[in-house]
Amino acid sequence: MTGSAIDCTGLVYRFGDTRAVDGVDFSVTSGEVFGLLGPNGAGKTTTIRVITTLLPVPAGMIRVFGHDVARDRMAVRRLLGYVPQQLSADAALTGRENVVLFARVYDVPRRERGPRVAQALDAVGLGDAADRMAGTYSGGMIRRLELAQALVSSPRLLILDEPTIGLDPIARTSVWERLDDVRAATGMTVMVTTHSMDEADRHCDRLALMHQGRIRAMGTPEALKSGLPRPAPAGRPATLEDVFRHYAGSGLDDDNGGEFRDVRSTRRTASRLG
Repeated sequence: MTGSAIDCTGLVYRFGDTRAVDGVDFSVTSGEVFGLLGPNGAGKTTTIRVITTLLPVPAGMIRVFGHDVARDRMAVRRLLGYVPQQLSADAALTGRENVVLFARVYDVPRRERGPRVAQALDAVGLGDAADRMAGTYSGGMIRRLELAQALVSSPRLLILDEPTIGLDPIARTSVWERLDDVRAATGMTVMVTTHSMDEADRHCDRLALMHQGRIRAMGTPEALKSGLPRPAPAGRPATLEDVFRHYAGSGLDDDNGGEFRDVRSTRRTASRLG
């Protein structure tokens, strides 16, 4: 697949007097995995919420497969699958019932729902556990269930906001293996935010690093590491963590922590998946 999945031009978003996103430009090529990195409060989630039409912006700032998110909201939504940072699965429903609910939300035709739900559950390795209550699932299984919820509409663009937060290494690997399988089968484009530099280095074709609402660096993981303006400590090869520190600081400044509600939400999600 060729062409652009996302074109973002001069994106600005304000919360009151605060510019959460301050003149952001980037494009995502159809079929690639594009990573959006940055400390808490950098503007990543706001950018994603604009792309997914959850926050309004003027026309001309963002296009998804050629559709303006301001003018063609429903057309854009039909092209998307979205896994938010916050939990979206209902523990009181079975895995299958959760995915059926999202098939209805995404307006999957009634006659197609059964096969599409089964296909999505099988794609993430939950076919055998589909009729168990989601409340009995492990953290990794819950994240894979949420992936199935997003995949049931057969999206051309899948957007993942911290998809492996709170998961142990084995569960993280399982989530990415399922994602890689789906991408190989469908050519789907993926946009992901993550604080795991190892995940970003291993799975993303290109990265953009945000800080204080702006893009500070963009390129392939190798290009960002090799282009680091100052050498890594002790003469070792540069890592993405070095790149992150260079452009975003130590991550320990007061301005990098995000708002209280963001921290609370992140910790609650990690706790429930742990």
